[in-house]
Amino acid sequence: MGKQRYFVEPRHVETMRFDWGSFKVTCSPEVNGASRFSAGIVEMEPGKGHERHNHPGAEEIIFVISGQGEQMVEDEDGNPVTRTVTAGCTIFVPEGRYHYTINTGNTPMKVFVVYSPAGSEKELRNLPDFRLIPPEETPAH
Repeated sequence: MGKQRYFVEPRHVETMRFDWGSFKVTCSPEVNGASRFSAGIVEMEPGKGHERHNHPGAEEIIFVISGQGEQMVEDEDGNPVTRTVTAGCTIFVPEGRYHYTINTGNTPMKVFVVYSPAGSEKELRNLPDFRLIPPEETPAH
């Protein structure tokens, strides 16, 4: 990437759309040249969310911006640890651990996710309900 983008707004990036909600990657090697992590905003519709999955080779941080949900992260022995999470909660998902997030509220649940190293977000493009929506607006230079 020739020119780094230090400031990225969600409307300036593609939207990955799914039956459960959407994901806008606002920081990645492709978006702004970040080399060690990727990040973005996930929005889940009421009653929906990510099914149990893992990210081999990557850690994840999930920060709840708004809404309420059920979060599961497996412990070091593979046992599920489940909690209700609300705005302000940070969840750490160790490398390769299975986890899920379900919106249990009546409004969309918005979270900010970080993957280290970058790349886990690309796997979402392989899901059967994946649809790509172009940016709403082109950023000014």
